Amino acid sequence: MTAFKTALAFLLVLPMMNQTSVESKRPRARDIGLVVGVLPAGRWNAITDVAGVRVGHATLVRGEAVRTGVTAVVPHEGNLFQEKVPAAIFVGNGFGKLMGSTQVAELGELETPILLTNTLNVPRVADALLDWMLALPGNEEVRSINAVVAETNDGFLNDIRGRHVGREEVFAALKSARDGEVAEGSIGAGTGTVAFGFKGGIGTSSRVLPPARGGYTVGVLVQTNFGGVLTMNGAPVGRELGKYYLKEDLEPARGAKGKGADDKGTAGLGKDASDRADGSVIIVVATNAPLDARGLRRLAARAMLGLARTGSPSTSGSGDYVIAFSTAPQNRIRPNLPGLVRDVRTLSNDAMSPLFLACVEATEEAVYNSLLRAVTVRGRDGNTAESLPVARTIEILKKYNALEKGR
Repeated sequence: MTAFKTALAFLLVLPMMNQTSVESKRPRARDIGLVVGVLPAGRWNAITDVAGVRVGHATLVRGEAVRTGVTAVVPHEGNLFQEKVPAAIFVGNGFGKLMGSTQVAELGELETPILLTNTLNVPRVADALLDWMLALPGNEEVRSINAVVAETNDGFLNDIRGRHVGREEVFAALKSARDGEVAEGSIGAGTGTVAFGFKGGIGTSSRVLPPARGGYTVGVLVQTNFGGVLTMNGAPVGRELGKYYLKEDLEPARGAKGKGADDKGTAGLGKDASDRADGSVIIVVATNAPLDARGLRRLAARAMLGLARTGSPSTSGSGDYVIAFSTAPQNRIRPNLPGLVRDVRTLSNDAMSPLFLACVEATEEAVYNSLLRAVTVRGRDGNTAESLPVARTIEILKKYNALEKGR
């Protein structure tokens, strides 16, 4: 049995190793001179620039039809149930399945890592997350845990009905969670996703405020699986590449009009996913700024502005969710502390605007990183999501003066 488990763990890690090797050849936004906004990025330009935050992936690539996985975002290294963090959720469009959202909204607390996966695997992933949490030292008497699991629908490329993500994959993602550089693109929960008609996936970015504004860090991680008219730093990249939402209707001479979608954008797409805007996006926002749930919800709402900058109209069939949390140690919720009153420090309303800007900029750049880092994936029924063509994209960005000067 031990040998079997060892072999299984290797099979789970092997796809991640291969994928990371391929993705290392594709650039991030800043590698090509695509610099978003005015605020500086953190050391890693990732959500892990918020001290204590870790990210892990488990990627499943099997046969011709399994293209999926799970991604874990862990707010700190301790026992999250015994040391909860303030949190909030903002719903841009509610066509999705975000398990655990109502308790976060009610209490303003997060007590498990945030797991991202595909639509039909939410219950299985949550069940495994409960196993993980219940087994942590200190949780022996716990009888209620609010597992937070979010999703996008990867059914265009993945055999989603097979519900392939289970306990082994969830544990692998949680065990592999690390700080520092974050693997992006066609990996983890982004393995089978599609964005703007190209291969989407996992992307991340961060911003650091000036010392005079508190010096706080805001980090964002996205799981992109939506569409629209791709815009990068204001340049109409999707239009120039000939892939954008409603193109079939705006250019009827090309063929059939009104190509539709009825299940989060994955049904009736045939072999091409370029003329859709449904599908979903999950945005995770982390900060070390001392914020309560109210402030975090205000911050989370601004992520939708960053999403809009990329060309998303947040369509009716796209589940667009933002989960925000603060890692500030002084505001962590420790249920075993005596007393009825808890002291909380939080930024004033007037101090929030720089954080809003940081969130907008980091969200926008995280989406670009998810596209630029993703590789072409062929999956279920031969469906293929082509990677964003880097050389052609750079030409377009230069044409519209969207790159940093000198690039």
